[in-house]
Amino acid sequence: MTNNTYRFRFPWQPILFLLVFSMTTSCYYMYKKDDDGPKEYVLVLHGGAGFAPEDMPMERQEAYKTKLLNALAAGEQILKEGGEAVLAVETSIRILEDDPFFNAGRGAVYTADGSVSLDASIMDGRDHQAGAVAGVSRVKNPISAALRVMTDSKHVLLSGAGADLFAQRQGLQMADSGWFFTEESTRAWEAQKAEMEKMGTVGAVARDMKGNLAAGTSTGGMMMKEYGRIGDSPIIGAGTWADNASCAISCTGHGEYFIRWGAAHEVSARMEHRKWTLERASDYVINDLFRKKKANGGMIGVDVYGNIVMPFNTPSMFRAYVKQGQEPRALIFKE
Repeated sequence: MTNNTYRFRFPWQPILFLLVFSMTTSCYYMYKKDDDGPKEYVLVLHGGAGFAPEDMPMERQEAYKTKLLNALAAGEQILKEGGEAVLAVETSIRILEDDPFFNAGRGAVYTADGSVSLDASIMDGRDHQAGAVAGVSRVKNPISAALRVMTDSKHVLLSGAGADLFAQRQGLQMADSGWFFTEESTRAWEAQKAEMEKMGTVGAVARDMKGNLAAGTSTGGMMMKEYGRIGDSPIIGAGTWADNASCAISCTGHGEYFIRWGAAHEVSARMEHRKWTLERASDYVINDLFRKKKANGGMIGVDVYGNIVMPFNTPSMFRAYVKQGQEPRALIFKE
C-alpha cells in the first residue's frame, strides 16, 4: 500500500547557505569600508584650562595662539606626510614643553620646596600600548621619555629618579634645573599663588590617515604641590586615553578629580557601552559631573570618525586644532 501522506521538509540547506553568504558578505563590506583608502587626519592641542582674564592684552593672546599654532604645524606635518598619530602627538607636545608660556617642561610651576616635578603620558589607540613618567626632574622632554617607556620597556609608568635614569640610558636629552626655571614661574612661586595666568598642562590628540588614534599629556603639576604629589597627567585612563574603537582624550585641570573618576576613560566607556557620541560623553564629564563636584578643568578629544571636542568649565582653555584641508584655528575663551 502506497503512503500518499505529504511530508514537509524544511529547506535548511539553502537557508543555511544564504545565511553564511550574507554574513560573509557583510563582514567583507564592513572590512572594506574600514580599510577603504586614507582617512582625513585631525590634530588637536591644549595648553591648559584655567582662569586667564578676558581682558588679557591682545598681544598676549596672540602670542599664546602663535605658540599653539607653531606646535600644531609641526605635528600636522607628520600627519600630512602619512606619519603615525602617536608621533604627531609627541612632536607637538615636545614643542609646547620647550615653551616657557606653558606649565610643562621649561617654565613648569614649582613644588612647595621650589623644585620642578614633571609628569607625562602617551597612548596608542591601535593596541592600548602606553607609556608614562612621573616626578621626573632632569628629562628635558618628559613626553619623549613617556614614549620610550611605551616602546622600549616592558612597563607603563616609571617615576622619579628611576624614570630620569631610564631616559638618560635611552639617550634622551637631559637638563639641569636651570633649564626649567623661568622668571615668571619664580615670581609665582615666591608669591605662593595657587593659580597663574598660564595654567599650563599641555596635551594633544590625533587621528592619522590610517584612522589610528593617539593621545598624550604633559605637565608640571599644581603650583606649591606637596613633595611626591602626582596628578592625572601620567595616569592612563585619568588624564590620557586612546582607543581606536572610540576616541583619544587628553585632560587638563584639577587632577585629583580626573583620577577619581577616570575622566579620560569615562568618555570612552560611555561611547562604547552607552553608545553616546564623543560630544555628549565629554560634555557630561566636564560640564555635568565635574560641575557638580566643583572641579575645574577641560579636555580635548577626537573620535574614530574625526569629530573633535574641546569642552571646559573654566573661563579659558588654550587650544588649537586642524583638520585635513582646513585652516588651523587657535582659541582661548569660549566661542
